Amino acid sequence: MPLRPALKSTRRLFVAALAAAAALGSSGTALAQAYPSKPITLIVPWPAAGSTDRHFRALAEIAGKHLGQPVVVQNQPGGGGTNGPGAMALNAKPDGYTVAQFPMGMLRIPHMQKTAWHPINDFSFIIGLSGYTFGFVVRADSPYKTFNDYIEAARKQPGKIDFGSTGVGTSPHLLIEEVSDVAQVQLNHIPFKGNADQMQALLGGHVMAASDATGWDKFVDAGQMRLLVTFGANRTKRWPDVPTAKDLGYNIVSNSPYGLVGPKGMDPAVMKTLHDAFKKAMEDPKHLEVLAQLNQDNWYRSGDEYAQWARETFVKDKALIERLGLAAKP
Repeated sequence: MPLRPALKSTRRLFVAALAAAAALGSSGTALAQAYPSKPITLIVPWPAAGSTDRHFRALAEIAGKHLGQPVVVQNQPGGGGTNGPGAMALNAKPDGYTVAQFPMGMLRIPHMQKTAWHPINDFSFIIGLSGYTFGFVVRADSPYKTFNDYIEAARKQPGKIDFGSTGVGTSPHLLIEEVSDVAQVQLNHIPFKGNADQMQALLGGHVMAASDATGWDKFVDAGQMRLLVTFGANRTKRWPDVPTAKDLGYNIVSNSPYGLVGPKGMDPAVMKTLHDAFKKAMEDPKHLEVLAQLNQDNWYRSGDEYAQWARETFVKDKALIERLGLAAKP
């Protein structure tokens, strides 16, 4: 018996609905298989030529070869390293074509001021990459021969002795705030957009000292700057005569780990493609050579491990911000 027109119509609609559902279910897989089909933008939230920029340009070049598409570094400095990733979280599509470095300031500045983004909920955590070697430098002709000289000068002239950092709430800033809290001295903090402009300000005599990652390495090696202290667990291989903060009696150790993130809602398969390419790049001898120049080590964390670390650090650093009196007022 032939189907009535109404039943035929219903059957056609049912078949069409099944086909649509199948297409939706496979769209994520198809996207991942086609990814990447164009260049990927990697936001570095610091100025060009600084230590982070040097690291990511080397890493991006190698990762791009594994991905089959170029990874293009785009510098977006400002906000202590939060402007670039923050703008990405608010504006970029979660399609894997815009990713960013995620500095530790992203987990601290929201405790210090209101932000339009949430450091955990608005990001997809792809891979943990490395951490910095922090140091405190002065010009070679500075009267401060040791870190204790600098602290004693601050003790004698409260608020008159200054230092620069890569921005309010960044690790280089908070490290010295911790030191001044322990030493009970008052220092004048001068924030910069990043390493490159801070180094030029120090060389030009516009700031007395600088706290930063190893963007100062070439100036120290060239005899233009003096490295007074580093903040790792051990003395560096490159500058073994320079004491750590622990050597000087300050129980302060930091390497400020960072990694790669994208906007929230990324396809897990696309995240895996990025993760795998950058993990291979991390192990490449050319990348390891750049890390050695920066006196840094690999800090590999899977996406899940990196997200867990970020959640725990966000909670832990709230106590640090409050102890230093830098927390946002309710």
